[in-house]
Amino acid sequence: MQIRYYEHVPEGLRERKKQRTREQIIDAAMRLFAERGYQATTIADIAAAAEVAPRTFFAYFPSKEAVVFHDVDRNLDGLATALRDRLPGENTFDALRRWIEGMLDEWLADEDEAHLRKRLCSEDEGLANFEGGMMARVHELLLGAIAADLDEPPGALRPRLVAASTMAAFTSLGDTIEDQAEGMPETKAEKLAVFDEAMVFLRAGIGALQDR
Repeated sequence: MQIRYYEHVPEGLRERKKQRTREQIIDAAMRLFAERGYQATTIADIAAAAEVAPRTFFAYFPSKEAVVFHDVDRNLDGLATALRDRLPGENTFDALRRWIEGMLDEWLADEDEAHLRKRLCSEDEGLANFEGGMMARVHELLLGAIAADLDEPPGALRPRLVAASTMAAFTSLGDTIEDQAEGMPETKAEKLAVFDEAMVFLRAGIGALQDR
């Protein structure tokens, strides 16, 4: 029987075309948001700039907010996987740190977009609320993993306190990525060191709780 290798090519081409279209929409949206502001930019504007129909926009994104945070679902899936599939002996903080280290190069390469996203959220309450919902999802993932480490229900006080502290450390790392002020950490190692300082405290704290 003759093997027809080319039968699989169209599917690959379709996927690459879909990815290019998605990137066109993101690039057009972020460019317009930077130039005009979030509220002044419509979905029709984004579609026109990306050279697609408005219905094509909705095939990729359910809303303008989803374009601003276009990578959130992928990032959260990665975090959920890191926390679920921990290496032997890893606790929540080890898995979180490993995931962050793997993502940090990508985050640093997108610093300009991070600055724009921060500005847009400061200017639009609805967008800030959307970001808050995203961070709530991160908190939920961490809370579940920390509760498992402590062998307690997620609603118990100790997991909630540790999760709140972990979120504070995670947020501080985000701030160092977004902040270009003089004296702020510049390199990947320097930025990661900010998070590691907090992790020393958190690891010691959860270790003491586990020993009780």
